[in-house]
Amino acid sequence: MEPFIALGILIAFLAVILVKTAVVVPQRQEFVVERLGKYRTTLQAGFHILFPFFDRVAYKRSLKEEPIDIAAQTCITADNVTLEVDGILYLQVIDSKKSAYGIDNYHFAAAQLAQTSLRSAIGKIELDKSFEARETLNGQVVMALDEAAESWGVKVLRYEIKDIQPPRTVLDAMEKQMKAEREKRAEIARSEAEKQSTINRAAGNRAEAIALSEGEKMKRINEAEGKSQEILMVAEATAAGIRKVAESLSLPGGTEAANLEVAKSYVQEFGRLAKENNTMILPGNLTDVASMVTAAMSTIQQNKAAAKPRKTTASRSPAQQQP
Repeated sequence: MEPFIALGILIAFLAVILVKTAVVVPQRQEFVVERLGKYRTTLQAGFHILFPFFDRVAYKRSLKEEPIDIAAQTCITADNVTLEVDGILYLQVIDSKKSAYGIDNYHFAAAQLAQTSLRSAIGKIELDKSFEARETLNGQVVMALDEAAESWGVKVLRYEIKDIQPPRTVLDAMEKQMKAEREKRAEIARSEAEKQSTINRAAGNRAEAIALSEGEKMKRINEAEGKSQEILMVAEATAAGIRKVAESLSLPGGTEAANLEVAKSYVQEFGRLAKENNTMILPGNLTDVASMVTAAMSTIQQNKAAAKPRKTTASRSPAQQQP
């Protein structure tokens, strides 16, 4: 019976030793092993057996990217404005041994250094530029942390500012400034619209004036051409009438017809004057219409007699005109 008890105790002892010395390292992790308080090795992912009672796992490090929340802190800009700024830091362990022995707590150290670097970076810029300079601020914090974290076995990947909160009074002033700027842009836009409208109206008025002047010009030209054509046609008609009268007078009975026409016109004109005027001056020989007609026809006959020698002279040949 005693041998079985001893065997059971031995098996239990071996099992405890196996549990204490067998180590399984998960993927993307590393274990730092010490032997009698001194660094011995760094275990990669997989199954490992340690030396009993001498070796122990002193530190466990994750090789994954780790986000660290940076609490809000008070920063003062170059123009003496107080800001509340918070952010988030992303880092990764690249050397487990350095992260274990290079610094006591790299999470706390990285967070504190990020805050001091951010305060220093914001203190160099003014309030108006702090909102648009986030990328620059993030880069400056990462650069400062990366230089210090190299000895910690840690790589700072990036830093992002989450929020920048100025005081309420500053927010009110910025809101008024933005409102004034918007009103300024609106006023400029309105003035530009009015300017363009004035230019367009002036161009329209100019085009209208030119069109009116061109129309007036064409109207006057057309009227002048019309009057010229009218005068020409009246002259041609008058000349044709005169030719017809001359031809009629040369025909048999033409003179008697002309006497009758002149007498009729004489009587008609006196009748018209009697209707239109209350007072008339009458010739002394009003009843002697025949003598007036005879005088008119005598004048016509004299004109015809004077015209015949000119016509005869014009019709002679050059040979007949020689003595």
